[in-house]
Amino acid sequence: MRIIVDADACPVLDNIVKISSKYNLELILVCDSAHYINLEGATTITVSQGVDSADFKIVNMLNKGDIVVTQDYGLAALAIARNAKAINQNGMIYSETNIDSLLMSRHMAKKIRSASKRSPIKTRLKGPAKRTKEHDFAFDKAFEELILECLPK
Repeated sequence: MRIIVDADACPVLDNIVKISSKYNLELILVCDSAHYINLEGATTITVSQGVDSADFKIVNMLNKGDIVVTQDYGLAALAIARNAKAINQNGMIYSETNIDSLLMSRHMAKKIRSASKRSPIKTRLKGPAKRTKEHDFAFDKAFEELILECLPK
């Protein structure tokens, strides 16, 4: 089992390093060349800039039982399809039971944004709430529980 992180905009990198090292797990951070990430205890793979270039690299690296940390629903869906686990930065574990509705909500939000651009009446969808310590705590707890669930018995 490895931990693979979609690291371009991941707000919990330090948390991931700490928890991964606690369980002596291989940690791989994947980012594009617009970012420079060098954290002790992690291997960083830098890919060229481009839409979804880091996501494609991650999917091609995945093995059954790996854990992916990502905010991207599409990447999470691909990870699940490859028999890996996926979790977001707030501790939500993606699963076969929730991924379809998450992808649908992303699709609908994109349609609303697109329609709003063509409309004289502008629609503004709210972004995510400001990150808090509670988010970090929830991530740490869920991430560690996921690791324990995935460790060989």
